[in-house]
Amino acid sequence: MLVGIGRAQDVIPGMHDNLLLHAGPPVTWARMAGPMKGAVVGALIFEGKAQGWDDAEALVNSGAIQFAPCHHHAAVGPMAGLISPSMMVYIVENQTHGNRAYSGMNEGRGRVLRMGAYSEEVITRMHWLNDVFAPVVDEAIRLSGGLDLRILLTQALHMGDDGHNRLQAASLLFLKSLDPMIVKAAPNCDVASDILKIIGENALAVLNPVMAACKTMADAGHNIAGSSIVTAMARNGTEFGIRVSGLGDRWFTAPASVVKALYFPGFTEQDANPDIGDSTITETAGIGGFAMAGAPAIVAFIGGSAKDAVRTTLDMYEITFAEHRYFSMPALDFRGTPTGIDIRKVVEKSMTPRVNTGVAHKDPGIGQVGAGIVVAPMSAFEDAFMAYAEEYGFAD
Repeated sequence: MLVGIGRAQDVIPGMHDNLLLHAGPPVTWARMAGPMKGAVVGALIFEGKAQGWDDAEALVNSGAIQFAPCHHHAAVGPMAGLISPSMMVYIVENQTHGNRAYSGMNEGRGRVLRMGAYSEEVITRMHWLNDVFAPVVDEAIRLSGGLDLRILLTQALHMGDDGHNRLQAASLLFLKSLDPMIVKAAPNCDVASDILKIIGENALAVLNPVMAACKTMADAGHNIAGSSIVTAMARNGTEFGIRVSGLGDRWFTAPASVVKALYFPGFTEQDANPDIGDSTITETAGIGGFAMAGAPAIVAFIGGSAKDAVRTTLDMYEITFAEHRYFSMPALDFRGTPTGIDIRKVVEKSMTPRVNTGVAHKDPGIGQVGAGIVVAPMSAFEDAFMAYAEEYGFAD
């Protein structure tokens, strides 16, 4: 359930004034990819701690700023994943298990903070989202009594979405659910119109709360003794990493892969940063690339054919433990999506998860340059499997 919006430092466990949360497994400033460094700079400008790149880098190098993965604080962030203390975040609650997760506001596509852009236009948009958009949408969520994201995703998967890169139907359902309350909550008609327009024009408007919802689902199954199920997949632009339920909070990492993508005009693979972002939490929960059979139109954005989309989903059944009880695909006679990546099956089948994702430019300040499909690196799963074997006494 999406239950509200709050200031990160007020609602995210362990968040403090000098902490920045980022996507993926742990990474230092020295090893950060270009788009994540750009997002760090943008976040420090947004917080009023820096005026530009040099100020931000000096502040980081002074040791005054700490970094931690979003996943260490019950949060997730698309692409660079940056969440700073003053940023407003969606609050999603798993009301069955009582855990919560958090994710920031979605800026749309293109030159945006999460893609490493930090121009004045980008920071101005972030302040508008924080100061105007978030308070009104928070009140609208509360007036609505909360929004059931599981039901929303169930409907969207039946309308051609995959739940990750294609969220056209889900974002419109999000708008439909909240628009009467937004009109009530807005201080005037102009603000209401601006907010409705921003949501209506952003096909990824609901991505961030969907990611937080998937995080609550995955976290509910984390730290189960003996479980070989993956409860987090994430990338920081330098490394890809996974966490496994029965292996606690350890990360198993490998170099991040380059996305096989369709590029925007003027860009090529030479411009692309390796895979980045926490949005693979959607695949972890059994949607996104795992639900592509129900979203054949996604190939118009990421490349390939409709047959490829179906084949991807069918392959993912080979490495998962179950079929989802609620998320199903009409194209496969309403079969449940493949859910619960099992490291034992990944190693046995020599097949890793496939993810559809956006692509950020390798240099900070530029933004998104394309979208496509990426295959997770096998060595992270092999390392996790060996650790699992040692943990549970069958290393031989």
